[in-house]
Amino acid sequence: MRRTLIALILVAIAVPLPAAQLIAGPMPGHSAMRAVKVWLQTDAPADLAIEYWPQGEPERRAATPSRSSDPDRAFTVEFDIAGLQPGTEYAYQVLLDGSALEPRFDQRFETQPLWQWRSDPPAFRFALGSCSYVNEPLYDRPGKPYGAGYRVFDSIADARPDFMLWLGDNVYYREADWDSASGMYARFSHTRQLAELGRLLSSTHHYAIWDDHDYGPNDSDRGYAHRALALQVFNDFWPNPDFSAAGTGGVTNYFEWHDAAFFLLDNRYFRQANHRTTGRHTVLGPDQVEWLIDALRSSRASFKFVVMGGQFLNSAEADENYINLAPGERRGILDRIDSEDIPGVLFLSGDRHHAVLMKKTNGTDYPLYEWTVSPLTAGPSAPDRGESQYRVDGSVFVERNFGLAEISGPRNDRILRLGLRDIDGNEVWSYSIRQQDLR
Repeated sequence: MRRTLIALILVAIAVPLPAAQLIAGPMPGHSAMRAVKVWLQTDAPADLAIEYWPQGEPERRAATPSRSSDPDRAFTVEFDIAGLQPGTEYAYQVLLDGSALEPRFDQRFETQPLWQWRSDPPAFRFALGSCSYVNEPLYDRPGKPYGAGYRVFDSIADARPDFMLWLGDNVYYREADWDSASGMYARFSHTRQLAELGRLLSSTHHYAIWDDHDYGPNDSDRGYAHRALALQVFNDFWPNPDFSAAGTGGVTNYFEWHDAAFFLLDNRYFRQANHRTTGRHTVLGPDQVEWLIDALRSSRASFKFVVMGGQFLNSAEADENYINLAPGERRGILDRIDSEDIPGVLFLSGDRHHAVLMKKTNGTDYPLYEWTVSPLTAGPSAPDRGESQYRVDGSVFVERNFGLAEISGPRNDRILRLGLRDIDGNEVWSYSIRQQDLR
């Protein structure tokens, strides 16, 4: 018996454990002038590092310190690569257990340029979209698959945006997912490993907010018992800037890209239950609203994009429209944008499974726009009746889509061009807004 045990031990020692594999990413996230985040995921514990160099100058390569993928966080790793030079495009590769992995796609990231006091702000473009459903028959509802059109991600990559802005419902938790850490991590992992996502992930910077389906159950709110866990999982998969901008938790965040500012709001973590009849009706909560007004007032950005999962301007008092859930809070935000004389404000949203541009001309000194871009791969649906008050003619599109926004022109006279594209990358609608018209 003793000899048999010794033999088994020797066999176990002789047979190496399977090597860890890179299963998702790498994915660049937040970009600053001198630092960039990069995220990735393995299928087992591994020591990882990122080797990088200015594009075309491999002799200047450097590497991050190594980090181990965390089994308690679905083997995800986030690198904060510091000491970079502004306005530089870098190539990079992943070192896994000391060996360089051959890139499957173009791997690059860029730092933002130091243009202030030196030149006009550079032109740039960003992609945006929401409602990304990836089928998994074992956990999906019976019947026709809800997700389709995954080639949209290659179409976005073909457009070569400087970054991708994910507007919520970036994954869809199923009933088996949202009541456990293992279920939530499994859902994010399954979506992130979609083959069609690979090229977009590795070559483009990414920022994200959430809505109900990547926060918890359908229409969920601050009463969701696992909201702290949901926040942990979200942060483990999205390399956003390292802070809660409002200082109160949730996914409230902020970043700048050249002369544009993006105020990433959390419309789930702080909201009261949709059908409450007592208490203060709120979606963002007073602390987040106060932060938003302060941040908008102090910003000198040409365009100030207020980003949230659900629609803000929609005037139909139905479903989860802001005016239906918290009309006083919505009115207060609009009044304060006006009374504080804040220029350049626009809203970006997802959720609705169709695309539409809204333009509100009453009650403020200049037109307020909201561009809803949805869905990426989830099932499309048409607007409800009574939702046309602020609708720009011709802007409704009830098929899978993504948006491409482009900002160009000299300082103080910038032009924002909104272009909606179908899943094959064909432009189906466009609209331009001048900075001077938002004053």
